[in-house]
Amino acid sequence: MEPLRVERDRDATGRARNARPRDGLGRPLPHGLTGVPTTPEDLVLPPAEALREAERLLVAGRPFHAHEVLEGAWKACDDDTRELWKGLAQLAVGVTHLRRGNDVGAIRLLTRAGERISAYAEDAPHGIPVADLTAWARDLTARIGQGPIPEELLAPRLRSSE
Repeated sequence: MEPLRVERDRDATGRARNARPRDGLGRPLPHGLTGVPTTPEDLVLPPAEALREAERLLVAGRPFHAHEVLEGAWKACDDDTRELWKGLAQLAVGVTHLRRGNDVGAIRLLTRAGERISAYAEDAPHGIPVADLTAWARDLTARIGQGPIPEELLAPRLRSSE
């Protein structure tokens, strides 16, 4: 008996792509349904634009998509801020887990992200309010499981006030 061959969506380099539509929190939907627009996997924005776009997506209730923007900045980063970008992406994933009802995953990611970014608090690059974000992650983690969390607490400021 011949093994079942599954056609997979791949890019030109052979890397797996997922062509399924996604909901606003990044969950795959069945083929044929209409999802929300996603962030292109190869999107790389300059730091200020990445922060602005990720913050806009967080405010819009789309933390999964904010994570994709921040992940693009992290993967493109070639300086000593790589761990900061990774931590910012993890903050967005933590909010994604929380919005999906995964409290355990949210606590883990928010805690890990807060620890990762805290190293940048003394000399925060790109106007990122690292100390405020670290406190936000800690405070949000403490609220999880204590009742409804106000919507405005799920969209942290990634940039200092302009």
